[in-house]
Amino acid sequence: PAPTRRRAPIPELGMTPDPESAPKPTPTPARGFDAVAEAVLGDAPLTVPGDATTPALLAGPTARINEAVKEGRTEDAARLAERSVAEASGTLGPEHPEVLRLRELTAYIAYLSGDPELAFRLSLDLAGIHRAAGDAEAAYGNVQSAATAWRAVRDPEQGLDLGRELVGLWSELAAEEGPAADDAEQLESARTRMGRLTERARAHAAG
Repeated sequence: PAPTRRRAPIPELGMTPDPESAPKPTPTPARGFDAVAEAVLGDAPLTVPGDATTPALLAGPTARINEAVKEGRTEDAARLAERSVAEASGTLGPEHPEVLRLRELTAYIAYLSGDPELAFRLSLDLAGIHRAAGDAEAAYGNVQSAATAWRAVRDPEQGLDLGRELVGLWSELAAEEGPAADDAEQLESARTRMGRLTERARAHAAG
């Protein structure tokens, strides 16, 4: 018998998107302490914020601080960072982009050293500075750092006090255009934790 000829499938016109033209999801950039950790562990030369071709003015002290962090010498790193921030603030100004980046590193070191309240304070201050400068991305990154530090605070009363400040600024950022507005679940998670902390604080007071 003659072989049965199969009909070729009819292509669906306009139904299947072209893989090349289909929109690709934009990867979420590392933010907060994750971004700081990437910079500490990376081998790329430190450059001016926003300019990948110009060497950073504070490349030397930052490299020494990073080396101390990588070797686990967090106390040495904290001392180096504190001194470097003070010196750089005097010469460049406390809100110079490189000084702000160094202050972010100082907050990360405080977190690694087991001082979440200091890490929180430093990060939230930076968030306010970046927001005032109109840098929503940097401000949200600092809010994420503050949130990481806040979650490490175990005392419920202290957690509530810090959380009110955090959620207040975070809510303001979320009401504006920017990454915070696109990441509402993170803010809702913080509010949920505030509820749990309130219950723990009441139980502690009653007990």
